[in-house]
Amino acid sequence: MDNNDKLQIVKDAIKTYVNFPKEGIIYKDIFGVYQNVTAMRAMNDLLIDHVKSLQKVDVIVGLDSRGFLLGPILSNEFGKPFVPIRKKGKLPGNIQRESYTLEYGEATVEIQTDSISNGKKVLIVDDLLATGGTMSAAIKLIEAIGAEVVECLVLMELNSLNGRSKISVPVFSLIQYN
Repeated sequence: MDNNDKLQIVKDAIKTYVNFPKEGIIYKDIFGVYQNVTAMRAMNDLLIDHVKSLQKVDVIVGLDSRGFLLGPILSNEFGKPFVPIRKKGKLPGNIQRESYTLEYGEATVEIQTDSISNGKKVLIVDDLLATGGTMSAAIKLIEAIGAEVVECLVLMELNSLNGRSKISVPVFSLIQYN
């Protein structure tokens, strides 16, 4: 099976919910991929193949919460540490925090300040790039603790929301929706 076939299997497994979590939102749900073993393997293969093409990655960062499903797959495959960026109040110890606006409200994310050494090359992973608020905040957090984001990798991107325009580093998305 080639990568185009794998991508189609993943696309077919993503479920769409209209008017969730509120009126006017079309929600793309990746849990259909996790409920279909063939689709999950295809997604894993596609993500791993892409990361192999990157120059250097020292740390995989996953965004709360679906980035926690994707990041450890890559962390395990490449033998790199996995670091979470979590919603406010979920991490112990010394933290750095960044607030931002998202599709339907405001939020704050945090990272433990000692989780990534100064100068490390970081790959950020998440399920979705929409307005770019969460991803942009994550980049700011990582840079604030002295590391460098080499790329943001997402399973899906909602092009109509133009989130990529808020991102200061390269972005790669497996699937784009208009």
